[in-house]
Amino acid sequence: MKIRRILVTGGAGFLGSHICDRLVAQGHDVICVDNFFTSQKVNVAHLLGKPNFELIRHDVTHPLWLEVDEIYNAACPAAPGHYQYNPIKTMKTSVMGAINVLGMAKRCKAKVLQFSTSEVYGDPSVHPQPESYRGNVNPIGIRACYDEGKRAAETLFFDYHRSNHVNIRVVRIFNTYGPRMHPFDGRVVSNFIRQALNGEDITIFGEGKQSRSFCFVDDLVEGIIRMMNGPDSFIGPVNLGNPVEFTMKQLAEIVIELCQSKSRLVYKPMPADDPSQRQPDITLAKANLGGWEPKVQLREGLAKTIAYFRALNLDQFRPPTPNF
Repeated sequence: MKIRRILVTGGAGFLGSHICDRLVAQGHDVICVDNFFTSQKVNVAHLLGKPNFELIRHDVTHPLWLEVDEIYNAACPAAPGHYQYNPIKTMKTSVMGAINVLGMAKRCKAKVLQFSTSEVYGDPSVHPQPESYRGNVNPIGIRACYDEGKRAAETLFFDYHRSNHVNIRVVRIFNTYGPRMHPFDGRVVSNFIRQALNGEDITIFGEGKQSRSFCFVDDLVEGIIRMMNGPDSFIGPVNLGNPVEFTMKQLAEIVIELCQSKSRLVYKPMPADDPSQRQPDITLAKANLGGWEPKVQLREGLAKTIAYFRALNLDQFRPPTPNF
């Protein structure tokens, strides 16, 4: 195996840290860059003593001069409360971050993979969502800073590819969960688990009929690594996620059962522009990524995530923004 020098932006975040784990274990020289806005150093603390791992505190909205062979661009707040807390900064992170890593990739002749999102589909009128669907996004809504930021980043990636022959990859990530989620990240899985373990009421928006498809982090990381290592003829975008759909009410009931909690469900009004359905069509991923598909069932993945949350001392964590 050829050892590569690999940059992971947002590398101390939930997904980025798992990517760092895999790459360090494979023997590559890994440079983790993070500004620690919504991430946490503890996610990569176990890697700090390894000779092939380096941690740099840096904000990707500013240029960074490194010599690398590959870049995983995972930097951006991803939970609604956090990206809405500073929406201009969120848009800058997606757009300026993309410009900076693409400029680096062009200069170094490096391969660069963009962590895009299912949010590019908005509140979809097509279900499940194939990559050919162009989305239903409100460009002036409260989620637009993230949705449109990620859409603009995809545009930049493809324009750098067409204009400058940069070797790109784009993955559209659907709801992912697992160990190392920030307990106060505001995502539905971490919210439900934290509330259930504390015996608090579990908050359901609307009637709880809106659906999501939940992919365990190990499955997602496998898909991302395969995408980066795949042939240059397949650059995406490609959906990565679990096509099995659950309503919010179903998810809450499973979490209560697995936590053996006495929490009750309480209902609140739906937030603005919250998608009613989200389910990936993964036909393209299966065909191009060696038959990749998620292996971990929801109950199994939730059990592992709950075990991680049980072991946490919540006093050592604080909500990254005042929204929670």
